[in-house]
Amino acid sequence: MNKVEGVIFDWAGTAVDFGCFAPVNVFIDIFKNAGIDVTMEEARAPMGMLKIDHIREMLSMPRISALWEEKYGRAFNEQDVEKLYAKFEPALMASLSEYTDPIPEVIETVQVLRNQGLKIGSTTGYTKTMMDVVVPNALKKGYSPDFYVTPDETNSYGRPYPYMIYRNMEQLKLSASWKVVKVGDTTSDIKEGVNAGVWSVGVIIGSSEMGLSLDEFNALSESEQEAAISKTDHSFKQSGADFTIQSMSEFSQLIEKINHLLSEGKRPNVR
Repeated sequence: MNKVEGVIFDWAGTAVDFGCFAPVNVFIDIFKNAGIDVTMEEARAPMGMLKIDHIREMLSMPRISALWEEKYGRAFNEQDVEKLYAKFEPALMASLSEYTDPIPEVIETVQVLRNQGLKIGSTTGYTKTMMDVVVPNALKKGYSPDFYVTPDETNSYGRPYPYMIYRNMEQLKLSASWKVVKVGDTTSDIKEGVNAGVWSVGVIIGSSEMGLSLDEFNALSESEQEAAISKTDHSFKQSGADFTIQSMSEFSQLIEKINHLLSEGKRPNVR
């Protein structure tokens, strides 16, 4: 049967933590404490990656790299990455449980998918230690996938590598990559899906890519909301997304559309 067998969700910014705020403030703080002021946009750009890779990516940005050289009289090195990460992890752990509320429509959507016999997997940029906080807190609030993988289980090869998706497929016994859909809220998520050969979907409202809290989004005028949606949509499609949805309420309908494409012999990323 040419039908979708499983959906693999990202966590923060997709399933929980509207706007993906838990890590972003910590990235800004640890750089500030090191004497470097980074912007919200710079802190968000590598979002979705394993967090130590995220720090390395930020330090490699030309502006931040130049500020580092100016302050320390040398280019950053791996020891600097590790020192920053050593500050990052405890700071994130201290506040993480507060950022585990499921995003609107996620619980209902997952129930609909399960009723259709689909398996629910997940991947993340968080480590196993971080997920030991997130998973039980999300469960208390009604969200629980069938399986989750962190980059700790793939030798620290997180996104955009496809290995976490492959681990999900193996565990959930999904028969082919083109019968799998990956949903995420960052360009790293999209690339992870593209590299795994699965259908790659970006969710726009509540995404780290958009970077707005629910209150901030609701405070925008209609035309400002449309502009923010359009900009995020463009970014996901530039990264190779097969589809974007504005919110999870559109997802069940999208699964029907993908099933129709599969019945016609269509495959992800090559239409």
